[in-house]
Amino acid sequence: MSISSILFDLDGTLTDPKLGITRCIQYALSELGYKPPDTEELLWCIGPPLKDSFIQLLKTSDHGVLEEAIALYRSRFSTIGLLENFLYPQIPEALKELHYAGYQTFVATSKPYIYAKKIIKYFGLSSLLNGVYGSEFDGTRSVKGDLIYHILMTENLASSTVVMVGDRSHDIIGAKLHNVKAIGVTYGYGTEEELKTHGADRIAHSPEEITQLLIDGWEK
Repeated sequence: MSISSILFDLDGTLTDPKLGITRCIQYALSELGYKPPDTEELLWCIGPPLKDSFIQLLKTSDHGVLEEAIALYRSRFSTIGLLENFLYPQIPEALKELHYAGYQTFVATSKPYIYAKKIIKYFGLSSLLNGVYGSEFDGTRSVKGDLIYHILMTENLASSTVVMVGDRSHDIIGAKLHNVKAIGVTYGYGTEEELKTHGADRIAHSPEEITQLLIDGWEK
């Protein structure tokens, strides 16, 4: 069956959230009494579930400490951090092209759904997407595989007709768990090696290449 639905990761795929995410992590760590790493040392935190990042940063699995860190992060992110963000070049054009070519397009992000909706609305992309899916504040569906399964079931999509587009291993791993094809993008925060190692079917170096892979024919 041919591809008819596209799931897009948000951070590192549609938008570059570097400033917002790293500043909010630094804020949370500072408030907890830690000296936060420099911005460039926190880029690995863009993509994975937030809790996983704080487990490594704080070197603890203590539920109370992690919940406090996440609450501090969100206190800044919900008011300031989510808009310290910008669209990658060519993203609006790529989404328009895919939309008018008849594809269903969805956001599939580990970020809480309520933040993802605000970001998509802020950048004026709502009319180009069929839906926005993310996690709940309690962590439900923050694992990409769980989220993809939820989207497949909710939208009644056959996995053979779906492709996941993302910049990190979590996107590829989640897709492969459900026999969904995957395009890894290299303009975000993952490397081509990371994406290929985890089974990306195709690699795109720009949003324009995503549309070429899909519209010009997957098998070409």
